[in-house]
Amino acid sequence: MIIIYTAPSCTSCRKAKEWLDNFDIPYIERNLAKESLSMLELQKILMMTDDGTQEIISQRSNAFRDLQINIEEISISELFHVLQDNIGLLRRPIMIDNKRIQIGYNEDEIRRFVPRKLRKLEMHYARMKAGI
Repeated sequence: MIIIYTAPSCTSCRKAKEWLDNFDIPYIERNLAKESLSMLELQKILMMTDDGTQEIISQRSNAFRDLQINIEEISISELFHVLQDNIGLLRRPIMIDNKRIQIGYNEDEIRRFVPRKLRKLEMHYARMKAGI
């Protein structure tokens, strides 16, 4: 099951949910403004990223600039507390299942969440349209 971490004012979050709905892909939405990440969720997300905090923290955000901290120099426990108090630091949406993670909305990359069976059908129809 896909879990999508969102924020109410996030346009990319709305696009990602709409995309999943269009493909009838079930998901659980976690609104980070109402429910903060647990320590275990944060650890799982960080373990699945390629670049760790660089991938999930929006270093260009006003929240990050206002904090004036070096993310690389704080412990995971400190990071957890910083994120709980400053949810605006996280890039969104964060989509995760047992094998994959997607941070931000990218229509090409989000396709990896389409079940293999549907991807094969989509390819078949694309080939038919192209006359291949």
